[in-house]
Formats: sequence, structure tokens, C-alpha cells
Amino acid sequence: MNAKLTDVYAGPAVRKLSRQLGVDITQVEGSAVNGRIVKEDVFAFVKSAMQGQKNQISSAVSQGSGLPSLPDMSNVELWGETHTEELTRLQKVSIPQLNYNTYLPQVTQFDLADITDTEALRGELKGEFKQQGIGLTILAFIVKATAYALTQHPKFNSHLSDDNTQLIIRESVNLGIAVATDDGLIVPVIKNAQAKGIKQLAIEIGELAGKARDKKLGTKELQGASFTISSQGNLGGTYFTPLVNWPQVGILGVSEATMQPRWNTDQGEFEPRLMLPLSLSYDHRVINGADAAVFTRYVARLLADPRRMLL
Repeated sequence: MNAKLTDVYAGPAVRKLSRQLGVDITQVEGSAVNGRIVKEDVFAFVKSAMQGQKNQISSAVSQGSGLPSLPDMSNVELWGETHTEELTRLQKVSIPQLNYNTYLPQVTQFDLADITDTEALRGELKGEFKQQGIGLTILAFIVKATAYALTQHPKFNSHLSDDNTQLIIRESVNLGIAVATDDGLIVPVIKNAQAKGIKQLAIEIGELAGKARDKKLGTKELQGASFTISSQGNLGGTYFTPLVNWPQVGILGVSEATMQPRWNTDQGEFEPRLMLPLSLSYDHRVINGADAAVFTRYVARLLADPRRMLL
């Protein structure tokens, strides 16, 4: 039977350190008098866990995904001519993590956000931001809206415990932002996004994207995400089904915004509105369809009127 937090013999500073490192302190063995847990015990636990994860990834790489071996493709008459291309280092490292998706029951919820007014606001601000050397894209507003929505719907900002009996709710929103690079997709993390304004988010998005493309991201900038946003920007397409990045329970996909006719009830006619497709994939063990629909619509409403985040 797992120990309770109240049964753990540790001081406030050690408990705070454990929370900051994402460590379940009930799993840490104390080395001080009477089994008291000290900071060195927490660091030793993290080191051990990281070494175990490294071994697990190495094993997964060597063993493959669990799929059967490829058939013998040397028969040119049957398979035609083939050649091989080496995967990038980033792709090789990503494969074990992507294999985890096989074990997650994932569902995707789709919705549309009317960002006409938000885009107009961005247009008003981008000149001022540009003078300060800051690129203001719609992604900054998406990050702000999503971070705020996660504070209002904390279930989406959580992890499912190993024994499937508890949700580990994150008290801060650390948003992973998927960035396309020449070597593949990489996901730097904006820490404490819920506490930052549009300007600061725009700065960090630009800095992290630049570091990602220049291969200058540090390890800390790639760890600790509680939720992920994957934006396809102006690459085209309407909707897609992004894969939940375990141990997270949700990921928001954003496609290219397009002008569409929408019915204006007050004026009794159609009018052109800029509509942004949203694709929310989620772990169905934690989130049900109703929760997903409510959350996605909530994000859409925030993007339609950013003033709602000030209420």
C-alpha cells in the first residue's frame, strides 16, 4: 500500500524541492536519522529515475516497437528497387516516446474559433512590438488562451498515476510548443505560461523557436511540459489528430485560419469571419468526451474575445 504524504518524514524545504522536480516524495527513501528524507535523497532518487529511463529508452531502441520484423524485401520482382536513408538523431530519439502512444486510448475533439477580432487586435499591436524587436504572431494569443483555460480546467493539466487511481494535478502550466526544424519536430517548453502576458509569451516563443532551429536548446528547455500545442501555421490543411505526448493527457492542434461565411443573427446575413480550426487529442482514461468538448469550446471563446481572460 502506498504511503500518504502526511506519513512522509521530511521538512518543508525538501517537500518543496520534490514538487519542483516533479518527484513523488512518498517513493523516496530517507537516509537521515529515523528515515528522515533530506535533499540529497531527492537528488539521488531523480538520478536513479533518469538512469532507469535512459536504460528503458535504450532497450526500446534496440528492441524496436514490438511490431513484427519487415518481410524480406530483397526480391526485386516482388517489391521493386529500394534504397535506405538514415534517420536523423532526433527521429531516433523520438521513436521510443512515440511508441508509448500505442498504449494510450486517444480521441480527438474538433472545433472552430472565430479569431477575427483577435487578429484585428494583433494587427494593431504588431507594429509597436516590431519596433521593440518582438514578432507578434497569433500563436502568442493561442498560448495565452490555452494556459488560462488549463487553470480553469485543471484536469487537462495533469498526469495519471502509475496505479491509475489518482490524478497528479500540475499547479503551474508548462506549455510545450512543437517547432518544426530541418531535423524533425522538437518541443521546447514555456514555463509558468499562466503567469505571463502576451508580450512576454511572444518574446519567449521567438527565442525558443530560434534556439530550436539553431540546435541551441538546453535540456531544461525541453523538459517539464504539462500540456502541448502543435501549430501547423500556414502549412495548410484543416484539421489533424495530434498525438498526446505521454505522460501528458492532452495536446491542442492548430491548423491554418481561413475566411469563412458565418451567419450574423443581428444583421440577418452572412459575413466573412476568420476561423481557426482546433484539434484537441486527449487521453480517454482521464478525460471524457463531454469534458473535451467543453474545454475546446472554452478555448475557442477565449480566442474569439481575449478580454474574457481578464474577467
